[in-house]
Amino acid sequence: MRTDQASFPKTAFSRLAEAEDRHWWFRARNRLLIWVMKRKLGTLRNFLEVGCGTGFVLTGVGRAFPEAKLFGTEYFEEGLSYARQRVPNAIFAKLDAREMDEANQYAAVGAFDVIEHIKEDQLVLGNLARALEKGGALLLTVPQHRWLWSAADERAGHVRRYTRKELINKVEQSGLDVVYVSSFVSLLIPLMWWSRKKRQAAVDGEAKHDELNISDRLNSVLEVVMAIELALMKMGIVFPIGGSLLLVAKKP
Repeated sequence: MRTDQASFPKTAFSRLAEAEDRHWWFRARNRLLIWVMKRKLGTLRNFLEVGCGTGFVLTGVGRAFPEAKLFGTEYFEEGLSYARQRVPNAIFAKLDAREMDEANQYAAVGAFDVIEHIKEDQLVLGNLARALEKGGALLLTVPQHRWLWSAADERAGHVRRYTRKELINKVEQSGLDVVYVSSFVSLLIPLMWWSRKKRQAAVDGEAKHDELNISDRLNSVLEVVMAIELALMKMGIVFPIGGSLLLVAKKP
C-alpha cells in the first residue's frame, strides 16, 4: 500500500505487536482462519500473506502447518521488523500490493483485514488471483456492513466496509470461484453496533476510545463468546451478519 492512496497508521504496529497475543479479536480470528484453512485446504505446501503486519497470523499458520513454506509482504517496514522476529523461518518483502506481479506461485494467498485500506481493491484482488497456482486458494477477511461505519474505521484508515454481495462480486471478477463465505463476530453484533453508535455520539475529545485497551475480564468474556461462535460455525452454521466477513475462493 502507498501512504498517499492507502491509509494505515504506521505507529499502530508497536501497539499491535504488544496487544495481539492477548487480545480476543486477534486470537479469535487466528483460530477461525486456521480452522477454515484445514477444512478447505487440507495440506499446505506454501502460503503468502499480503499485508502481514507484525506476523501474528503467520505465526499461527506456521504452527498449524509446519511443513508449509511461509512468505509475507507488507508495505510498512515498521510491521516487517516485528514480523521477522516473530517468524524467523518465513521469507519477507516490502511490497505495494497494487504493484504485485507474481504469477502461478502460491498454493494459498491470504489478505486479512487489508483490502479495506486500499482504494484500488479490485486491482489488488486481480494481483492476488494471478499469484495463485491453478487450484490455489485465496482467503480474505474484511470489515462488513456499511451501517457499522464509525470513527473507529476512520482511525484505522479504512476506505470502506463491505457488503457480502460486493465482496463476492469483486472476487469473482478477479477470476476466482467463491467456495465459502460467512460473517463472523456475529454473536457480538448488537454490542458492536451499540458501542460504536455510543462513541460516535460522544464529543471528539471523548470519542478517542482505544479498542485495544480493554480489561482482562471483558477480554476473557469476549473470547469465550467467539469460541462459542466458532463452535457453531464448525457445526455448519453460516452467519448472515457480523462485524467481519470471511471468504475463501479457488482458482480454476
